[in-house]
Amino acid sequence: MAFESLSAKLQATMKKLRGQTRVTEKDVKEFMREIRMALLEADVNYKVAKDFIASVSEKAVGQSVLESLTPGQQIVKIVDEELTALLGSNEAKLDFSRQAPHVIMMVGLQGAGKTTGSGKLALHLKKQGKKPLLVACDVYRPAAVKQLQVLGGQIDVPVHCGTEGQNPVDIAKEAKAKAVRGLNDVVIVDTAGRLQINEELMDELLNIKKAVNPAEILLVIDAMTGQEAANVAAAFNEKLDITGVILSKLDSDTRGGSALSVRAMTGKPIKFASSGEKMSDLEIFYPDRMANRILGMGDVLTLIDKAQEVFDEKEARELEKKIRKQTFTLDDYMQQMKQVKKMGGLGSIMKMLPGVGGQIKDEDVDKGEAKLKKTEAIICSMTMRERNKPELLNASRRKRIAAGSGTTVQDVNILIKEFDQVKAMMKQMTSGKIGKMGKMKLPF
Repeated sequence: MAFESLSAKLQATMKKLRGQTRVTEKDVKEFMREIRMALLEADVNYKVAKDFIASVSEKAVGQSVLESLTPGQQIVKIVDEELTALLGSNEAKLDFSRQAPHVIMMVGLQGAGKTTGSGKLALHLKKQGKKPLLVACDVYRPAAVKQLQVLGGQIDVPVHCGTEGQNPVDIAKEAKAKAVRGLNDVVIVDTAGRLQINEELMDELLNIKKAVNPAEILLVIDAMTGQEAANVAAAFNEKLDITGVILSKLDSDTRGGSALSVRAMTGKPIKFASSGEKMSDLEIFYPDRMANRILGMGDVLTLIDKAQEVFDEKEARELEKKIRKQTFTLDDYMQQMKQVKKMGGLGSIMKMLPGVGGQIKDEDVDKGEAKLKKTEAIICSMTMRERNKPELLNASRRKRIAAGSGTTVQDVNILIKEFDQVKAMMKQMTSGKIGKMGKMKLPF
């Protein structure tokens, strides 16, 4: 996961800082050296790292900080504020101020994830009530047009393709005219990329820009590009005057230095972060939330956003009634686990919880995910009557369920025991008797 190594190192340093009741300038210099090393190891551009440390150091050695009652916490606060500023301070929204259709050009090097990113962005805007049209202007990469058509089919968004041999500039112009006729208020143009920046690529992109007058030019940057990402972003910005950045493949790189470098080197905001293979795996980029996540302060707001997307309000009310009436069943238990999957999995959720993100290990997440799968398999091997009345599960039934789910009788016994614990915890929550809750261990 992106920022994992950076997050671990920064959190270790922050932990030492928080415990300091007295801090000297010498201590600050040592802490800054550790932070600087963490940034460089995370592939943050050298100049960006240097400027960041200088800014934090200047504020951290102030008299009001060093002589405060909690200087360690004050410095942690400064690091958090400076990291947020480095990432862009505030959420940067797409520009919809012009008359529709709003054209969004997706640009970047080949393999950065432009085509997939175009599909994800189309789905994101569709959920917001927009009516997007995807445009296949990458006529050079084999199967690029077909890939966009497949993605469009998955999310039920139309795709405009040109005829064989047609110029990408003409394809883009046709698409904009088609959008006017079809009342599509957003046109997302998937452009061609190259393995490296060259004059031919830039000339074509400039011609498309002149032809369709885009409201947004979004540069898709592969998070695994590392320090080179800053140079790529600077080059595209110089030629095209980009309006924002989409960071792709954030789940594939543990360093994440490109995110910290791109914003500082171009002055242009990161608008979206893309991770995972699902079309729904696109998040609005919130600098303050990302800074908190990196420093182990959690990201509860994003967690709430994900929950609101996944959980149906009517289902939530029904679940609340079942909990209050103590009629929560094994089938309900399984449905809640499926909702966890929709929110990005157990690991994604745990890493957004304050004080947990930096401590949870990948192997622990893997074990938790494996346990969720095993639990689902066991419950799926039960009849609906057994799910609603676990007390029916005698020895012979448990043996049958274990055989049907590819598990053991012991696994079935453990699940029933854990389910009983969850029900007991819910009973205490609804009755207000929460004193013993701390002693109970959740099943995942």
